[in-house]
Amino acid sequence: MNLKPLAGHRLFKPAIGAALTVLCGLALWQMPLGERWENASYDCLFRFGPRSVTNEVALILMDNAACLKLGQVRTNWDRAVHAALLNKLTDGGCRLVVFDVFFASERNAETDTALAEAMRRHGRVVLMVKVIDPKHPISNIAQVILPHKLFLDAAAGWGIGQAEVAETLRRHWPFPASEERDFSSLPRTAARLAGARLNHEAEEQWLRYYGETGPWETFSYDVALSNAPTVFHNKIVFIGSDPQQTDPGFPEDDKFRTPYTHRSKEAVGGVKIMATEFLNLMNGDWLRRPPQWVELLGLVAAGALLGAGLCRVRPLPACGFAAGTAVAITLGAVSLSHFTNFWFPWLIIAGGQVPCALASTFLLSNISRRQHDLSTTIVVTPPEDRAADRIAKPSSSRALPDAPDYELFDPPFGQGAYGKVWLARNSIGQWQALKAVYLASFGAHSNPYEREFTGIKKYKPISHKHPGLLRVDFVSTKKREGYFYYVMELGDGIAPDWEQNPATYRPRDLSRARAETEGRRLPVRECLRIGLALADALDFIHRQGLTHRDVKPQNIIFVNGQPKLADVGLIADILPPDKEQTWVGTPGYMPPPPEPPGTPQADIYGLGMVLYVIRTGRDPDFFPEISTTLVQKPEADDFIRLNSVILKACHPDLTKRFASATELHAALLEVQKEIQ
Repeated sequence: MNLKPLAGHRLFKPAIGAALTVLCGLALWQMPLGERWENASYDCLFRFGPRSVTNEVALILMDNAACLKLGQVRTNWDRAVHAALLNKLTDGGCRLVVFDVFFASERNAETDTALAEAMRRHGRVVLMVKVIDPKHPISNIAQVILPHKLFLDAAAGWGIGQAEVAETLRRHWPFPASEERDFSSLPRTAARLAGARLNHEAEEQWLRYYGETGPWETFSYDVALSNAPTVFHNKIVFIGSDPQQTDPGFPEDDKFRTPYTHRSKEAVGGVKIMATEFLNLMNGDWLRRPPQWVELLGLVAAGALLGAGLCRVRPLPACGFAAGTAVAITLGAVSLSHFTNFWFPWLIIAGGQVPCALASTFLLSNISRRQHDLSTTIVVTPPEDRAADRIAKPSSSRALPDAPDYELFDPPFGQGAYGKVWLARNSIGQWQALKAVYLASFGAHSNPYEREFTGIKKYKPISHKHPGLLRVDFVSTKKREGYFYYVMELGDGIAPDWEQNPATYRPRDLSRARAETEGRRLPVRECLRIGLALADALDFIHRQGLTHRDVKPQNIIFVNGQPKLADVGLIADILPPDKEQTWVGTPGYMPPPPEPPGTPQADIYGLGMVLYVIRTGRDPDFFPEISTTLVQKPEADDFIRLNSVILKACHPDLTKRFASATELHAALLEVQKEIQ
């Protein structure tokens, strides 16, 4: 079919631009990559100023200062102090008291009785309950643990003090929220007692944050005890812990990231999340997302208008139009969430479809220009010149390496920056892989070529001594033609009958194995099998004084189902810390600067990132984020154990990383034992 008439039609470019832009939006909307854009769309809404609220809420925090001045321990607060504070709040006319504190069991009979009496005296105290193994939705909760009966009888109500299991808190928990469920959240119970008109229909509720500091008054516990009671008159008071350290990287219970954490580098205590949810419910201003069909329609319409519209504009004006459109969409999305209760993943349009439409404009304009040049410029070459060209013009591909003892099958099945890999058969009929490395690929610098040759010579004698290493059987001398080659064992083929048609052979590496699975995620047990084999292989080569320097899924192939470290051309000596390192490797699998790559610690980082990628289905750029679906699947507990090893292996501070591949192997082995 001749497409030239279509390409010349005036609607061809707008139609192609619209189709590409619509597909871009739908891909971001549905694929794992788009989850990051959706989350950023939500988080960015709170950088433009919070909505104000008038409810009088006060937070009394059990923080570091209070612990020091009152001589208390965070996990064992004296209940007599709670009783004294509660009586003071009652005398001051406090409307409602919400304890984000779990009174699990009986301690001292006298102080327990005093606290229970203080609760009865106030009459409007809400207590926190806990859940074991919380999952979504709430019907999957394994067990609810209530406070001690003495306090439960004295309180006006209770609710689950739990937040969403996520990297950054964005939704009310449990969700979808509903008054009809068997268990109510702590903020929901408090809002009902405070007189809020709650929605009884199950729906997903997204948190509306009220700024980094919140709309409440905050008191350290010791300050609250020393203030006059009237300070809390007619106020709703939440009592709970403040983090020992606000650093989000410091492991600590009851501490959470918010949309402000990325900028402020500070996490908040759970009591602030409970107070935020309470204010959302009191004011009915939690955020909602439109139905899926509405979002779908919006993305299709936006993609069609942007793709078709920008393709009708010249490239330079299109840049200004695209920038203006992105700003307009941003302002519209912020205004929508501020003045209504709806938000949508607007960055998919502003940060995804707009650049895609602009790129389509440049691409289609360039194609059109080339077509125009080809159609208006004709070069007539005399027959004798054409014949001379046919004789003098060299082949664009390199000749096959001179390997007399091997039968090579052209074309090569693999090609890297420095050479090519052919399928080969030796004199006794064994299938192998032959890689040729060319001096010309290194440009004017011959040192890397020499290093690669030296590295292969050092690696060959040990390659057969560990099952996790790809065996090298032969290394040629350096050829006068400017190349050398080496022969290695062949990886498993993807096609089962490739030997009948060698041109179809493609090795089964970890990247291709990952692509065959749902969500590009391998099961936890398979990840452990691969990780243990490769950690042991890295430990072996490190003990030989060598480092791999490029651990990534594409460089891990399967031989008879056994994972092995491949692409051994970059293997080099471990250099002393004071000696200049060669910066080689693959971005994403190398530790962040200023740490140099090419060290045993960098190999450990690379293997940790490989485990993150094959288990989460995400690219290294997303580390350490995980999808919420991973903590809802049957393997959630197993993955959490594995993830703790991954986080340590990929810690940006190498002093907090595993000190050796031996330690990494031991940690993976411990996880394997725990989940069997």
